[in-house]
Amino acid sequence: MELREVGYQGARIVVAPDMVKPRISVVGLGYVGAVSTACLASLGHQVVGVDIDPDKVAQIASGQSPIHEAGLGQSLHQGVQHGLISATDDLQRAVRDTDVTFVSVGTPTGADGGCDDRYIRQAARAMAAGLRDKDGFHVFVMRCSIPPGTTMNVMVPILQELSGKRAGQDFGVCFNPEFLREGVAIDDFHNPPKTVIGTDDPRTADIMRRIVAPVDPDPIWTSVEVAETIKYVDNVWHATKVCFANEIGRLCKPLGVDSHAVMDVFTRDTKLNLSPYYLKPGFAYGGSCLPKEVRAVSHIAKDLGVTLPLIGNLDRSNREQIARATQMLIATGARRVGVLGLAFKPGTDDLRESPVLDVMAALRAQGVALVAHDPAILDDTPMGALAGYLQQPDAGVRDLVGALGSMLCDSPAEVMAQADAIIVCHRHPDYQAAVMAHPDVPVVDVVRLFSDGGDDPRIDGIGW
Repeated sequence: MELREVGYQGARIVVAPDMVKPRISVVGLGYVGAVSTACLASLGHQVVGVDIDPDKVAQIASGQSPIHEAGLGQSLHQGVQHGLISATDDLQRAVRDTDVTFVSVGTPTGADGGCDDRYIRQAARAMAAGLRDKDGFHVFVMRCSIPPGTTMNVMVPILQELSGKRAGQDFGVCFNPEFLREGVAIDDFHNPPKTVIGTDDPRTADIMRRIVAPVDPDPIWTSVEVAETIKYVDNVWHATKVCFANEIGRLCKPLGVDSHAVMDVFTRDTKLNLSPYYLKPGFAYGGSCLPKEVRAVSHIAKDLGVTLPLIGNLDRSNREQIARATQMLIATGARRVGVLGLAFKPGTDDLRESPVLDVMAALRAQGVALVAHDPAILDDTPMGALAGYLQQPDAGVRDLVGALGSMLCDSPAEVMAQADAIIVCHRHPDYQAAVMAHPDVPVVDVVRLFSDGGDDPRIDGIGW
């Protein structure tokens, strides 16, 4: 076999040309894993998707998307058609049959508020068994949101102990955080805002460089611990921006000041105030990342004896936004409330910690009937699976999700026709039209459905 010499941060290493397109296994076929499987295959890699859920394995293997994500189904279908994508529940074999393993398993919030790493440990044990039975160098790429130190202090010791092999010698480890926004995840993969790779191993670095080169020829190289931390910092910052903008809205409204005009001026300063993304008064943050990352960072700080007043109170501020929306709907006196937009953001069917579910549960507890519409959540959407995504829901939310299917309407017009009041959670042209077609229905608008805010007194926002 012909070998060639390459460099990485001053080091010289020898690699085989067949490592240019390494075979890749992806562990965990949720949002990150399913998108990664499709996109890595689109770059020409042989990709094996791995999950303990037989339904996800079957869907990926047949080229079907297990989630609602723009373009994902088509990309998976093409990958399967071209023989680049397969799927299995056998992680041990997947490691043996591939060169690189991307780890995207769930890291939910534990009972104490910290990160629950049970799935990482479970995956590490199976990966170690596969590593023990192979001769070649293998790279493990962590992409889960985890507290700094988890890769080297939790995963690596399990891999070494159970495989009998050594990190940096027999296998490589790196942390490569993902920055994929649900709804536009495929575009974000191919046009990343940044690519961060944390590793101190030259051979691992060269393999990762080859993998990411088609989408980012100039990645950011750093330590494993810095890469782990930046994922939390990014998401906590996004959570901070949401709460900051909402507090500005609550301040501006009683003063008679247009909060969106204020924030429009604020966000023009892209040199100091960074991006305008998230910085609009609206509704509470939710989803699979922001809530649990805020809790995890607060937990880490508590363990260290460090006081972080703003981060520690983000959830309190977020709950206030949810409570205010609930109070506004109760104040209408409606006995049947319509919900336009159920997922935590448009373009996805992800109900994980969607803030409107808390509003709905509170209304339901007071005897208010509910009807709802979301273009991504249909009659055949597997509600049981969605309920399982919710991180430690209270009983009201858990019961709500169980009954959600019976509340769904086929169109926004159907919701408007049945409801005494409406809460609009997604900005969508169909929702604008439906609201305008029913001028007698009070509307709690948490997304500023109309750009100018409107002068219709029946349409009211939390911060405008």
